[in-house]
Amino acid sequence: MHAEHKLIVLEFNELTPRLMSQFIDEGLLPNFARLRRESATYLTDAGEDPPNLEPWIQWVTAHCGAPFSEHQIFNLGDASKCTIPQIWEVISENGGTVWICGSMNAVYQRGLRGLVLPDPWSVHVRPSDPELAPYFDFVRANVLEYTRDRLQLGLRQYLRFARFMLGHGLSLATVVATARQLLSERFGNTRWRRATILDRLQFDVFRHYYRKLRPVFSTFFLNSTAHFQHVYWRNLEPARFELKPSEADQQAYGDAVRYGYRSMDSIVGKVLAMAGDEATIVLATALSQQPCLTYESVGGKIFHKPHAFEQLLLFAGIDPRSCTAEPVMSEEFHLRFADPATAERAQQQLRELRLGTEPLMNTRRDGSSVMAGCAIFHEVPSGAQLRGHAGGTSSFETLFYAVDTTKSGMHHREGMLWIRAPKAIEGRPAAGHVPLECVAPTMLSVLGVRPAAAMKGAVLTSL
Repeated sequence: MHAEHKLIVLEFNELTPRLMSQFIDEGLLPNFARLRRESATYLTDAGEDPPNLEPWIQWVTAHCGAPFSEHQIFNLGDASKCTIPQIWEVISENGGTVWICGSMNAVYQRGLRGLVLPDPWSVHVRPSDPELAPYFDFVRANVLEYTRDRLQLGLRQYLRFARFMLGHGLSLATVVATARQLLSERFGNTRWRRATILDRLQFDVFRHYYRKLRPVFSTFFLNSTAHFQHVYWRNLEPARFELKPSEADQQAYGDAVRYGYRSMDSIVGKVLAMAGDEATIVLATALSQQPCLTYESVGGKIFHKPHAFEQLLLFAGIDPRSCTAEPVMSEEFHLRFADPATAERAQQQLRELRLGTEPLMNTRRDGSSVMAGCAIFHEVPSGAQLRGHAGGTSSFETLFYAVDTTKSGMHHREGMLWIRAPKAIEGRPAAGHVPLECVAPTMLSVLGVRPAAAMKGAVLTSL
């Protein structure tokens, strides 16, 4: 390992090459523009199509250097089943200290040199140090329950979080931005911008531990702009959609996607200043997005989530005590059972639920775990009846609520990979696309570490 080398990977989920170029050309992103100008730049190919085109699949590919056909991690939260070592595990085994801040679907082995803060959708992967728990638990609650008007957090959790931040890098700029955000919500429809406040808090924590640990390898993951693209692409490019946003929606959300990119641009500027001449900076997106036009004929894609898992399980004839329920992204949630037979029975019971002639639930079973989610993606009339276990009925709105946003962005297999050496030079764009599994071995090569045998991607040599 090159002892003098350091590497910072900005994992900005699903940023889109076309939009990045457009916004740079508009002069909105000076720090991204500088990073691109000083980087070797690549377009990556995830190598998959739906249903295998999901960030929790592609980030595992990027971290372990093997395609989905080999790592076989399909669900968010299941990376612990991956038998191929992750980048940070290889670096740790070679004596390097690592700082993994929010990487999606990440796992680590006991004895890892450094710290791991899991992504906020993690249930079975906890922070590697209990010191991070107040932050992790608070952010996780905010992310998983963002669709509800009120969070179920007590005063004690807020105080634990505040004490943690005061002792772990909270900046005056973040305090001021948070105060302005909360004030703006009293006078306008700006609550959606809270995601960028979480970004600021996460960066403060990242910078604090980066300075404390001086890690050889670190990652910093953000998802806010991916969320804005999924929800507000219709407002970004209304002419591309059959269903036009209302004037009020356009006034509120017309700038949402640009706002996300600008917010991340300010963080890139801070990272450039923090890294100085000692660290290689990498921007990786794993995949990207494109307009979602598939559901225009039925009013756009609408997600529905259960009011309470216990109610839904009882309606399906499943004993709520037989499993644990864990919300994931969008409408999906994990049901964890004690054994495969019980899980298989529960999956069948969920598959029998109906809204008229439509199946109510999508399900996928993996051993004793069932990934489930409401299969209804259109508006449901008030009073519409569901058919449940043993002939039972219920109104749809009794069990589900509609998330108050309509999806208008969908995944695209193309991603970005920019690599900026400490001694910045004029960047070199590469022709064509490179496989996503090149990321892990290339990062290890930058640090002078031999990739694990199972990492099948080639090292990019045009750096």
